[in-house]
Amino acid sequence: MADRKYLLLQRGATEKQEAPSPGQMEEMYAAFNAWKEKYNANIVTMGGRLAPGGKVLTVSGVMDGPLIESKEIIGGYAIIQAKDKADVMRVAREFMELHRKHWPGFEGECEVRKLFDQSEAPHR
Repeated sequence: MADRKYLLLQRGATEKQEAPSPGQMEEMYAAFNAWKEKYNANIVTMGGRLAPGGKVLTVSGVMDGPLIESKEIIGGYAIIQAKDKADVMRVAREFMELHRKHWPGFEGECEVRKLFDQSEAPHR
């Protein structure tokens, strides 16, 4: 079976959570780059940190974010390739361990979502 692509969404408790210091960010980026190299730079196809705020578009209009109802904020993401569910979960745990190790006080979670493959779409 071919590798599948997955989206890892890193969520923090709230936008008010203390941001990492510039030194911590530098350490996290260095660790993230080493993590990518560990997988021959092929597994992590892209990733990054998301800026606070944003907009939510609905059929009826646009709302500025973050929304009051939000209890957590998506702070970063990675798109990876993995062989199977066990492989993606192992990589996701390592992704979150980078946050725990280099950002003391980080409270958050990682949502793992398989990306839809066009070859799986019903043909008409």
